[in-house]
Amino acid sequence: MLYWAAVFFVIAIIAAVFGFGGIAAGAASIAKILFFIFIVLFLLSLISGAFKRGGPRL
Repeated sequence: MLYWAAVFFVIAIIAAVFGFGGIAAGAASIAKILFFIFIVLFLLSLISGAFKRGGPRL
């Protein structure tokens, strides 16, 4: 999912360089949404992994 966020970010940069403001804004908003979804899923994965193993070992 982080790959797709990076792809839409690159599309937004290229569209902005060529002056397509609407396309750039749309691609940037999609990239932002995908990035935040990735962050949430990553944090959930870390938390569930910590509970499965019984917490961190000190």
